[in-house]
Amino acid sequence: MLDAGVKAPEFKLQDKDGNLVSLSDFKNKKIVLYFYPRDNTPGCTKQACSFRDNYEEFKSKDVVVIGISKDSIKSHTNFAKKHDLPFILLSDPELEAIKAYDVWQEKKLYGKVSMGVVRTTYIIDENGMIEKVYDKVKTDKNVGEVLEYLG
Repeated sequence: MLDAGVKAPEFKLQDKDGNLVSLSDFKNKKIVLYFYPRDNTPGCTKQACSFRDNYEEFKSKDVVVIGISKDSIKSHTNFAKKHDLPFILLSDPELEAIKAYDVWQEKKLYGKVSMGVVRTTYIIDENGMIEKVYDKVKTDKNVGEVLEYLG
């Protein structure tokens, strides 16, 4: 996990339409950058739909919402279409941003240990600094916590 107060690592990844998107594209904007394990799984869908349901509030605060997972562009396209997701989804199959943001970690599921994406949300300020970190994110509470923090 990266800590608040450090410079947010730059990345350049493809969105669901194959366009290259980089962190620096959003200079002078506040960003909610969330990392999640997989498209179309119950927790990830719940979290994404919560961002969708509150998207107008993020827009009214001039906040950019970006979700990143290691899923393919095609998977993101289908996920966004199926759930009407209006925000940016970036594909990171090479784990470039996932590792840079230190969310590729050892996980335990039913006693089995494997590497995977740990659900984490970062708020990045207008100067590209990490302002707030949510680790051990609860999918049903994360968006509310973020909006409350943003005021």
